[in-house]
Amino acid sequence: MTARRFGPEITKHCVAFRLWAPAAERVDLVLDKKYAMQRLDGGWYALDVAGIGAGATYKFRIDDEIDVPDPGSDFQPEDVFGPSEVIDHGAYAWRAKDWRGRPWQDAVFLESHVGTFTPEGTYRAMIDKLDHLVETGITALELMPLADFAGQRNWGYDGVLLYAPDSAYGRPDDLRALIDEAHLRGVMVFLDVVYNHFGPEGNYIGLYAPTFFTDAHTPWGSAIDYRRPEVRAFAIENALHWLSDYRFDGLRFDAVNHILATKDDEVPLLHELSAAVGKLAEATGRHIHLVLENGDNRASMLDAAEDPPRGKFRAQWNDDYHHAWHVMLTAESGGYYGDYQQSPRGDLARALGSGFVYQGEPAAFWGGDPRGEPSGHLAPGAFVNFLQNHDQIGNRVFGDRLEALAPPAGIAAALAVTLLAPMVPMLFMGEEWGSKQPFPFFCDFHGDLAHAVRKGRRREYEWAYAKYGDEVPDPLDVETFKSAIIDWNARHEPAGRERLVLVRDLLAVRHRHVAPRLPGATFGEADVTDDGRLTAHWVMGDGTRLRLLANVSDKAIAAPSNEFSGTPIWGGTPGERLPAWSVFWSIGG
Repeated sequence: MTARRFGPEITKHCVAFRLWAPAAERVDLVLDKKYAMQRLDGGWYALDVAGIGAGATYKFRIDDEIDVPDPGSDFQPEDVFGPSEVIDHGAYAWRAKDWRGRPWQDAVFLESHVGTFTPEGTYRAMIDKLDHLVETGITALELMPLADFAGQRNWGYDGVLLYAPDSAYGRPDDLRALIDEAHLRGVMVFLDVVYNHFGPEGNYIGLYAPTFFTDAHTPWGSAIDYRRPEVRAFAIENALHWLSDYRFDGLRFDAVNHILATKDDEVPLLHELSAAVGKLAEATGRHIHLVLENGDNRASMLDAAEDPPRGKFRAQWNDDYHHAWHVMLTAESGGYYGDYQQSPRGDLARALGSGFVYQGEPAAFWGGDPRGEPSGHLAPGAFVNFLQNHDQIGNRVFGDRLEALAPPAGIAAALAVTLLAPMVPMLFMGEEWGSKQPFPFFCDFHGDLAHAVRKGRRREYEWAYAKYGDEVPDPLDVETFKSAIIDWNARHEPAGRERLVLVRDLLAVRHRHVAPRLPGATFGEADVTDDGRLTAHWVMGDGTRLRLLANVSDKAIAAPSNEFSGTPIWGGTPGERLPAWSVFWSIGG
């Protein structure tokens, strides 16, 4: 890994500080006193300071007017407004020294939020739950964004200091300990990163580097100008920082369709970033996986088999798959669910048979414009399928989970399809035991910004405030945050035990029969009848066929007249009638 341009660098004789501040006339480094920094070409300021090392805290003073944290800060012990701390990333004694990751076909994700995953809400406390993941069959722990945000509680998408893991959860070595302990147990750890915007509080970059941003706006703030090489370097080096200094096994990139690009971009950010990660993977011999969230359904950005990455991405979160199931199970039609009303079962069959539902068709929620690209030529592993995630739960008024909305039998059937299909499955924390714990939106802003957030929520969910009044959770209230903390005791209750047994059994079948055959697998065909009989097959890498037969309705229906061939691996052998919400899997020639 090449030396970073952003953030401090500890050398044998000094600590080298740098700041890209093209609009500043003067920059001083503030330690025990003020030290003038040297202006270099391209808007950079630099200073080497001897006699200090890890643990030193500092700020930058811009034009003798304002003190700001380092945008490349490695840690903020006093939150985003406090001083930055120099961290020695080479000092941690890794125990899983021989860990090189796991191949993509092994991946089964659990998305989690550090602050609500345990009552303590820390990196260290998560270590105690890693054995549960292993016992369940989960092989990849995905953490929602950690980049330092203002306040003590946040989903993480309001990060403003992208190199600094938030101090609300612990220190950098606490995060390393979590990752190290996961690796010792054979569990990969992924990080959700946000490169489409900065949070609304604590970002000072625009004061001294206004060209970091464009005049355009995303739904969450000013768009970042990745045409500039310094800005591209900021994001690429950040990705390499998490993968190298913390040994994350992969990254999930938030809403990349809101990373604005222009036609005169010679090297798009994401392509260049993927290639840089590929070089890291080659140099270290590690499995490193990159996953997109992309509302544009751009199949051309995906290649599950490109290893190491050379410009493309392993997979994409498949919202289409989620939406089809959600409409089937709940009959909801608001917002983007309206695009899946005509034939949700047909949409599910298309997702199982070729990846995306929208592969170039016009989508009403997207303004009637064509959405997506043909995806059936991709490997099934290019799609991460799920029934719940932080967005689909947390963007609801009450943050209610699928368990509060759909029949248990329907959810069990959906899990039996999702966890054994050759796409990569993902669960949301607690879903493995059917948790009903809400996950509402929460944050910890103050003053005018807090007022603006409340006002915006009222405007967005005006109907809910009119109907429920003060029952609607206040995102700024600490009790809203507390309501999201996982109740681990619920997994020992009868319903929790039953669901956990189901998930563990399904994942055991996946790891035994499906995962080993995934390399080289291709899509086959999928179809569904009007009464809910769903059939699908995929050609696996060893030439066998993985077959699915299911009744995705709440009434018993006739079984297909043709024989359900192959060796049953789940559900047994179907009879003349398929019970409601029944699922059967087989594998064979």
